[in-house]
Amino acid sequence: MKARSFRYLTGEGIKSAWANRLMSLASVGVLVACMVIIGLFILLYQNASRALGAVEKQNVVLAYMKDYTWALYGGEVEKAAEGGDENGILPDSYVIHNEDEALEYCKEIEKLDNVESVEYISPQDALERETQNMKDRGMYVDSILGEEYGNPYSGAAKVTMKGMDDFADTVEAIKKMDATDSVEAQSDLADSLFFIKRGLTTGAIWIFVILLIISFVVVSNTIRITMYSRKLEISIMKAVGATDAFVRIPFVIEGIFIGLLSAVISEGLLYFCYRVATETLLKKWPKVSIVSYADMALILFGIFVAIGLFAGVICSFFMIRKYLRREGSEFSAI
Repeated sequence: MKARSFRYLTGEGIKSAWANRLMSLASVGVLVACMVIIGLFILLYQNASRALGAVEKQNVVLAYMKDYTWALYGGEVEKAAEGGDENGILPDSYVIHNEDEALEYCKEIEKLDNVESVEYISPQDALERETQNMKDRGMYVDSILGEEYGNPYSGAAKVTMKGMDDFADTVEAIKKMDATDSVEAQSDLADSLFFIKRGLTTGAIWIFVILLIISFVVVSNTIRITMYSRKLEISIMKAVGATDAFVRIPFVIEGIFIGLLSAVISEGLLYFCYRVATETLLKKWPKVSIVSYADMALILFGIFVAIGLFAGVICSFFMIRKYLRREGSEFSAI
C-alpha cells in the first residue's frame, strides 16, 4: 500500500471516530474505567505482595542441632559406663561436636532451593538472648539460668525462606538432615500467607479477564455502529472495486485510536488516584512501605497500550470481516 493511501485511510479512521464521537467517547470511557481498575488491582497486588514478603521474611525457622547439649539433656542417648566423659556421653552419641561442624550444617541448609539465608545461633548466644528476654519480663534469672546449672540450650540454625510456596517441603528437608534434632516453624502462618497470595493471584486473573471481555464488547459495538452508519459508503467503495483490506483499515485505525487514547487517559487518571490514595495513607501510617508509582509507570502504560491495541485491532478487524462477509451479496448487486 502506498504511503498516500495509508495517510488517507488513517485520516478516515480518525474522522470516523470524531463523526461518531458519542459512541467513541462511551468506548473510551468504558476502556478507561476498565484500565484504571486493572491498574489499581495491579498496584494493590504489588503492595500486598510487598507486605506479605515482609511478613515472610519474619517467618523464620529454627532448626535445633544434635550437639552435646542435646545428648546431655534431651537426646535419647544411652549413657556409657566406660569411655564417655564425666556425664557418660560418647562422642559418637551426637552429630555436632564443634562450631566448625555447626557452620557446615548451616551451609548444607543454605543449599536448599527455598532458603535465602541461614544464621548460626550458638548455645551461648541462645542463652544470652533468653536471659535478656527473662529480664525484660521481670523474671529472676539466676534461679533458672544461673552458671551453676549450666547452659541448657543447643545450637540452632535460623533459616529465612525465600517464599512460602515451598515452605512445608523445605521444613521437611531440614528435618531429614542427620544433624537436625527438631524444627520450630510457624506452619499456620505460612499456610495463611500461601492462601492469601494464591487468592490475590486468582482474583487478579479473573478481574483482568472480565474487564477485558467488557472492553471487547464495548469497542465491538462502537465499530458495529460506525459500520452501519457508513453502510452506503462501504457499498459504493466495494462496487467500484475496493478490496476488503482497503475498506477494513479505517475501522482498524479507529479502534487503535480509541485504544491508545484510552491508554493515555488511564495512565494520567491512575497516577492521580494512586497519588491521592498513597498520600492519605502515609499521613496516617508514615512507616508503611508502599510501591512507588514511578517504578510501575512504564509497566502499567505498556499494559494499557497492549490492552488498547489488542481490543481495538481485534474487535475492529473481526467485526468488519464479519460484516463484509454477511453483506457481500448486497455489494455485488450494486
